[in-house]
Amino acid sequence: MFLYQLLNFFFVASKKEGGTKYDLSLYKRGDLLEVPRTLFTHFGIYLGDNRVAHLIPDILPLISKNKSAIAKMVTNNRLLLGVIAKVASVRVDSVEDFAYGSEILVNHMDKVCSQPPLDGDEVAQRAEKLLGSVSYSLLWYNCEHYVMYCRYGMAISYQTYQSFLRPTLTRTMLYLGCGTPLTLLLTLLISFTIWMAA
Repeated sequence: MFLYQLLNFFFVASKKEGGTKYDLSLYKRGDLLEVPRTLFTHFGIYLGDNRVAHLIPDILPLISKNKSAIAKMVTNNRLLLGVIAKVASVRVDSVEDFAYGSEILVNHMDKVCSQPPLDGDEVAQRAEKLLGSVSYSLLWYNCEHYVMYCRYGMAISYQTYQSFLRPTLTRTMLYLGCGTPLTLLLTLLISFTIWMAA
């Protein structure tokens, strides 16, 4: 299953349909939107008028100044290379492009976060103020850090904590010295994760 999801992440192309399949009346300015992706959840802030501000890894702004090419929806290859190069941008896309075909959860983090959300206009203004190029870190500054700062005033990532920072079976296996091909793969994955965290 995991291998299928990983291959899907690299090779699935987006399918554009005419119009939007999303009911825009469900979203208010300053809402925190989240959509499931293959490995993680992606987050954005609804700005109104079918626009979502979100932080997304993207290699293209690093290698090109072509604004029309950069403005096109970020493909999986651009995203993956952006993660590796640790470059991203906070950009505005349509709800359709942001969701990439997934279902959208609205303000789901309000149930998790102990901090009350800021006023919707203030959230949207914070999101708009941060538009442009940023450094990216899978662990220390990703799309969830961005939206949490905009909506609650604190840049944290629950999924990063749950995925990487708490004790895991992987660390236990390495500590116990289990020498298998799986251990080698997990060691490489952990090394990559530590490199991305820097």
